[in-house]
Amino acid sequence: MISVRHFMNTPPAAPDGSPADTLARWHAEEAAVRARLKPQPGVARREQMTGKTGMAVSEAMLAGEVPPAPIGAAMDFLLIEVEPGRAVFQGRPGPRFYNPLGTVHGGWYATLLDSALGCCIHAALPAGKGYTTLELKVNMIRALTDKVPLVRAEGRVIHLGGQTATADARLVGPDGKLYAHGSTTCLVFPVPD
Repeated sequence: MISVRHFMNTPPAAPDGSPADTLARWHAEEAAVRARLKPQPGVARREQMTGKTGMAVSEAMLAGEVPPAPIGAAMDFLLIEVEPGRAVFQGRPGPRFYNPLGTVHGGWYATLLDSALGCCIHAALPAGKGYTTLELKVNMIRALTDKVPLVRAEGRVIHLGGQTATADARLVGPDGKLYAHGSTTCLVFPVPD
């Protein structure tokens, strides 16, 4: 079993300060990350990942050494923070993601949560290990529209074993309101050099 800090009993951090202060901080943090990103999304080259821990690859993404994933550009979200066993993604729930009823489509919630869930597991993996989602469960608690300018999905590892890993994530607004939560089971496997 791979050792990782156990997050099951640690609740996700609540926004500090007023919703307006939190929103301003989130905008500033996003601007700082975007300033470091490569201008074009893409896929990491094999040599950028070989022999590195998941955390090292995640840090390279945040440093702009590895291109951001194309799905983030397409769905207007990006990785904001990462540490072993924890990942935070931030997104804009705008009208281009609306369903016919005028609210953000559930697939957008699921994609943002899946990214946080997978990346928190990836950030805890040693060199030579990869992962893929086996199961994803999402509970949508309330509707999202562009009246909520930003949301954050925070994923935390619950269990990281030799073959499977599990994680939970919460999707919240700057006022701390919960919009959705989810969980995943991922397959952990060796990645050949």
